[in-house]
Amino acid sequence: MSSTVKIGIVICDRYKSCAGGKCLRALKNRQGAFDVYARQEVELVGYTSCGGCPGGNVEYLGEEMLKNGVEVIHLATGLVVGYPPCPHIAAFTSFLAERFGVKVVVGTHPIPEKYLDMHTRLKTWDDPAWAPLVAPTMSDATTRLSYD
Repeated sequence: MSSTVKIGIVICDRYKSCAGGKCLRALKNRQGAFDVYARQEVELVGYTSCGGCPGGNVEYLGEEMLKNGVEVIHLATGLVVGYPPCPHIAAFTSFLAERFGVKVVVGTHPIPEKYLDMHTRLKTWDDPAWAPLVAPTMSDATTRLSYD
């Protein structure tokens, strides 16, 4: 095992009452965007919302997470699968990386099958710009169904 990777999770404020069950399960099981840590120890050092559109808390959350040693900030899957998906994902990603010098990953838990079905029907993610945003959480069908 290599050293512990300290991560933070940022959720969409629409889901601010989310208890984080899917994200935490995925972290424990190294699924979705957390599969990259399969051979590493991980410590969750921060969990917060963006603060609501257009992301008022994004300017400040990195500083608090840095105090706790954050190395990677994950923008929760809810920012991608919520409807409509967060229009500020690209801005959050570039700002957090530039301002706080941390790696930023879009995604936490695997995309639930029911959300994949809906966004496919709505053609939400047809634009090629979405491909790298959904890729880290696009698991196999069995795993997606287990997150419905």
